[in-house]
Amino acid sequence: MRHLFIYGTLRHLPLLEIVLGRSAEAIDLSLANLPSYQVSAAAEGPFPTIETRDGAQAEGLLVRGLSADDFARLDFYEGAFDYDLVPVTLADGQGAEVYLPQPGRWTAQGPWSLPEWERDWAALSCHAAREVMSYMGKRPRAEVDAMFPMIRRRAHQQVLAAQGMHDPLALDGKVEVTDRRRVYANFFALDEISLRHETFDGSMSAQIDRAVFVSADAALVLPYDPLRDRVLLVEQIRMGPLARGDHTRWQLEPIAGHIDPGETPQAAARREAREEAGITLGALEPVGNVYASPGNATEFFHIFVGLADLPDHIIGTGGLATEGEDIRSHLMSFDNLMALADAQALANAPLVASAYWLAHHRERLRSEDTTAKPDGT
Repeated sequence: MRHLFIYGTLRHLPLLEIVLGRSAEAIDLSLANLPSYQVSAAAEGPFPTIETRDGAQAEGLLVRGLSADDFARLDFYEGAFDYDLVPVTLADGQGAEVYLPQPGRWTAQGPWSLPEWERDWAALSCHAAREVMSYMGKRPRAEVDAMFPMIRRRAHQQVLAAQGMHDPLALDGKVEVTDRRRVYANFFALDEISLRHETFDGSMSAQIDRAVFVSADAALVLPYDPLRDRVLLVEQIRMGPLARGDHTRWQLEPIAGHIDPGETPQAAARREAREEAGITLGALEPVGNVYASPGNATEFFHIFVGLADLPDHIIGTGGLATEGEDIRSHLMSFDNLMALADAQALANAPLVASAYWLAHHRERLRSEDTTAKPDGT
């Protein structure tokens, strides 16, 4: 049996339980210190790094009696972070091993605080760890590494979902999930779910089998210039119309993009406006927080109208080449936008919703001088 000194995020016991696959009560833990090492925040992400430092002492936990299977699980979880297991001697003379980053892998940047990390990142990290560990024995670690950015976005979606409150008049009933299987995962994921649920007469339904498309939350924003009374739309090829067999594979739509882990919807809307259209938004007006298709998808939209300065020369092409984006922007008067909406010539639901929201609030926005006043979000 082997012992492991842990100094970073695995000191959060719910995360350690997920990685080892058992409760903390079944794990032999004690406080420990590692002399001549210093723990610091890593500049590359919300996690710590460790390095040798004379006179320093790293605080952590000693996990005793780990099996080969335990280390296999730990190695699978830590695989993306380029750590090596190194033998060390703790302050009390006990021997242990520790995961140390390969030289130069991370950049130390000031002190790291476990309580602050737990406040800001623990929930997301636990959701991500559950997905990562679910692939152990099913997928090579290299495939999981490639999916890790989307794993973290899917985890962030669960954090955002826990903050939402919708449909106060709807039934808050009992749901029993009897089976959930991930049958596909890459950029998106697909789960098959078997469940029973409370019915409106108070009984439980028979078992039903469903499939759900698992994505990430997205921020969408329709830029509007109240002085010129016009909007900016973006155009790009879309997989939904392509797969459906629609002859119109390019769509006009609001600026949109996934919300990055730890990012607010407002910050994501501003970032996407810069990336896709090269514009800086002023005040953001919330339009709605809605599911794209609640019957079969987790995809959730945070929709805004963003006030902006939209001169003639603002249009062009944009997007991130690293994300395979080829995006063209268009300027359109409010009247022309509404003519298309009323003629049912727009096939993008968030754009239609934003257009009619704008029609309702347009006079107020045109009477307020808020175009160039960011709301600080």
